[in-house]
Amino acid sequence: MRIIDLIRMGLKNLFRRKARTILTIVGVVIGTVSIVVMVSVGMGMNRSFEASVMENGSMTIINVSSNSWSESENGEWTSTKQKLDETVAEQLRGIEHVKGVSPVINNWSAQLYCGKYQSWANLMVMDMAYYEEFGYPTLEDGTYPTKEEARTTIYYGNNAISEFQYWSGTKAQTKTVDLEHDKVVLKFNEYQLNPRKKEYEYLFDTYKKIAPKESGYSEADYSIFMDIDLYKDIYKKYANTLTITDRKKAMASLDSYEQIRINVDNMNYVTEVQDKIEALGYKSESNMQYIEPMKNTANMLEIVLGAIGAIAMLVSAINIANTMIMSIYERTKEIGIMKVLGCKVSDIRKLFLFEAGMIGLIGGLIGIGLSYLASVFINKYGSALIGGLFDSGSGETMALSYIPLWLPFAGAAFAMMIGILSGFFPAVRATKISAIEAMKSAE
Repeated sequence: MRIIDLIRMGLKNLFRRKARTILTIVGVVIGTVSIVVMVSVGMGMNRSFEASVMENGSMTIINVSSNSWSESENGEWTSTKQKLDETVAEQLRGIEHVKGVSPVINNWSAQLYCGKYQSWANLMVMDMAYYEEFGYPTLEDGTYPTKEEARTTIYYGNNAISEFQYWSGTKAQTKTVDLEHDKVVLKFNEYQLNPRKKEYEYLFDTYKKIAPKESGYSEADYSIFMDIDLYKDIYKKYANTLTITDRKKAMASLDSYEQIRINVDNMNYVTEVQDKIEALGYKSESNMQYIEPMKNTANMLEIVLGAIGAIAMLVSAINIANTMIMSIYERTKEIGIMKVLGCKVSDIRKLFLFEAGMIGLIGGLIGIGLSYLASVFINKYGSALIGGLFDSGSGETMALSYIPLWLPFAGAAFAMMIGILSGFFPAVRATKISAIEAMKSAE
């Protein structure tokens, strides 16, 4: 039997009993929609978890803090002091898959002065060679700082420099400073000034503004960035203006860091690098620590939702098998005639498998189309029903249902495969019908 004859006969037989065939297809449609929608919701949750964590930083960043907090099994939080210096930084640079290490110092005592007016500065000191790799936004001109220019340049965020104030008695006078025209200097007030020394101040001469991050909040918005080499240079000059005791303390503070930030070359190695840091005796933190449990939960939910859809598909598979068996009983004479006319057993088997597969494919294709409609409906109205659970953190609502390109093809192929498997037993049964007995039963 030619392939075209087999297809023509199969389609004709399918719609011989239209009502039964349509009801069987409806069962496949429901099963396909269940699987695709359930899996898409699980994948949407997974993407939402990743997006919410990515809003707070890159997935390849690891932080080692001098004051590390950890939660015990009974839910109590404990603090661990870790001494971080250049020796530790060198050890971290030697770990495989680490492509960037920068010490971080936050100096909260720094103040900005414009004449008699003053303002606090959140001074963040780091190796500016790794500014871009740590996920900070670009400068206003669209570029990133370079190590060379950072030796003489200060970088400030969109909200880093607030209004300057001057207290006259009990009344505060404010001034909005324009860095283009006003003279601004940086001072430190951590230690006691040597009365025989002149107070040290660093003139804000070369500076560049950091652009706001497109996705929303950024750590850079409220920070003034300074390269660690520049910071050490001006801080040593500041230390020389202090009393002998405080000078030693100030110089010693340059040898210890509050934090060391690490950039891994691939997010897949973050956990591995953290294990190696742990082996060195240091505790660390990364966004991967928070997203892994989320992803595991989402994956488990995806499996559960997929299983629910699979149950619906199993019911439709039973319906297909039942439809094909009923078709065999009704077409016993036809099978007998085909055998008497010399039709191959394999052609009879192919005919029934084709009919079962077409039921699955047609139901699958219709189910895929309805799945897209269901996904649009879920994404449009679902977030309101669950109270913004899938807000990414920047005010943008994430899609609750996400259908990747491969899922429709997989869904249709799976539906067709279910149809073929469901029709296999009836097809084999049809080939075993005796031609003589078939002709007798038809009389």
